[in-house]
Amino acid sequence: MIYMDNVAGAKPDARVIEAMLPWLYEKYGNPSAHFYPLGRESYEAIENARASVARMLNAEAAENIIFASNGTEANNIAVKGCLAILGNYGKKHIIISEIEHFSIQNILVKMLKDGWRVTKLKAGNSGIVDPDDLKKAIRKDTALVSIAAANPEIGVVQDSVTLGKVCKEAGVIYHMDAVAACGRIPVDVQAMGADMVSIAGQNFYGPRGSAALYVRKGLMLKPLFDGGYQEFGIRSGSENVAGIVGIGKAAELVIDEMPEYAPRMTELGTHFSCELGKMFDYLHFTGSMKHRLPGHVSFWIEYIEGESLLMWYALNGIYAASGSACSSNILAENEDDLKASHVLTAVGVPTDICAGSMTFSFSKYTTREEVDKTLEVTPGIVQKLAEMSPSYKRN
Repeated sequence: MIYMDNVAGAKPDARVIEAMLPWLYEKYGNPSAHFYPLGRESYEAIENARASVARMLNAEAAENIIFASNGTEANNIAVKGCLAILGNYGKKHIIISEIEHFSIQNILVKMLKDGWRVTKLKAGNSGIVDPDDLKKAIRKDTALVSIAAANPEIGVVQDSVTLGKVCKEAGVIYHMDAVAACGRIPVDVQAMGADMVSIAGQNFYGPRGSAALYVRKGLMLKPLFDGGYQEFGIRSGSENVAGIVGIGKAAELVIDEMPEYAPRMTELGTHFSCELGKMFDYLHFTGSMKHRLPGHVSFWIEYIEGESLLMWYALNGIYAASGSACSSNILAENEDDLKASHVLTAVGVPTDICAGSMTFSFSKYTTREEVDKTLEVTPGIVQKLAEMSPSYKRN
């Protein structure tokens, strides 16, 4: 097996699993029960993990970190919690990019019905938002800007530092979805000027079911649901102690080891894309090749479906992802047809000759041998599918 879908979730580090195990069986005390040792040690384990995540993000203090179950929940806590308060002050305008994750896009679809206004900034063929466009889009009633640090489908990294400066100068709250970025590039909330940042453990070798939201001190959020006072009253409910310990350990490893493994991932990604580019005239890379995540390569091939490529790679033991029409899971106006990926459409991929794209995302475990094996089988797969395409044969 060659696993190359790491931007969706990487293999947990063995040291993370080892750190979690006691909290799955032996250390089962309720963290809210400080008055007996078993509960107190669970509470302390959570606080230690909170401090580790804060260090990884260069947060002001551990109290700026709120634990959640996944990136989608962290995004919802941030956006809904913030807007529920600001909306009471006449702030009814939101700015996002046109390539944001569905956990941001779909929140706003519902809010439009309640009188909110949304501006979607163009990303262009490069996939990069122009800070000048953001500056022009900000209005007096702008409540929030939410632009992801990096896009998981095309791997493009935004100039978050400059975007953060624009928001700060305008006095607008800046939320950054860093789920795809964290563990691949530094995510420094101070340098980026972010007021809220979402991350998820599985993207940096931690466990699934663990995530976190950084919230700047003094920023008020309304809880999504009612309950107790866990996570400072923002995210109530019994904590997933093992998962929190796991994301804390993963954060420690990122601090210590990312400077070593990220350049190696970049080198492998460059090698992979360069060799692919030599193979076919009708293969096209998506987004900026310069400003992208380490070890992330995305491309589309004229007249060949992403699902077909995905299937043939899988038959060869290579597991990647498709950013194709079907994988978006969004129905078009005609329910018999599937809508193309909004990300691919935004970066100018022509829908008449593109039925999808492929995304290969490496991890710190990916080897040169695995990359070369993938390159070795690619020509045969592409040629087979091209010969099956009536559209390709007509050209």
